[in-house]
Amino acid sequence: MHRIVYLLLISWADALSLAAPALRRAPPVQRAVHSAPQLQRTQPPAMQRTQPPAMQADGRRVAGDWAVPAIACQPVMYWSLYTLKTTGCGLPAGPFGLFGAAEGISYLIVAGVVIASLGKKVTTGSGFEDEPGSLPLKGLAEGLCFLTAVVGLAVLGLQIADYGFVPEAVPVEGGRCSNIG
Repeated sequence: MHRIVYLLLISWADALSLAAPALRRAPPVQRAVHSAPQLQRTQPPAMQRTQPPAMQADGRRVAGDWAVPAIACQPVMYWSLYTLKTTGCGLPAGPFGLFGAAEGISYLIVAGVVIASLGKKVTTGSGFEDEPGSLPLKGLAEGLCFLTAVVGLAVLGLQIADYGFVPEAVPVEGGRCSNIG
């Protein structure tokens, strides 16, 4: 289990490191000065960072930085849903609260992908599309997140039918799924 949490943390760090160069490449802000001529600020070629896209062994590019954490969180989600169905409560907090944190972050990632995908489907009529020549990570992540959301709704219905309550997202003292106090 520690390996899953470690892999989740590594994949999130990789996704953030791949997204960081795109954030740094924002165009410079230019202001109008009444009497001085406008100068366009450019960075010297040595300071401009262009990071080549990550490549697979077969030469295909990896596209969809957000898709890697969305795929990596699936085992945590299914472990959480199984635990919820069998015990009536979510995952235990684990060492330093890592299991609970991974569970919460995984729920947020899946919900975010599903909401973003539904918004894209409403506005454009299609889901996330992978770039030509890249691995189909966006489509895979989108499909897995929709499947997980459907399974989660089924488990939610069974939870209410079997146990009659939905556990708290954050354990509270004296709560049904809390070992606090």
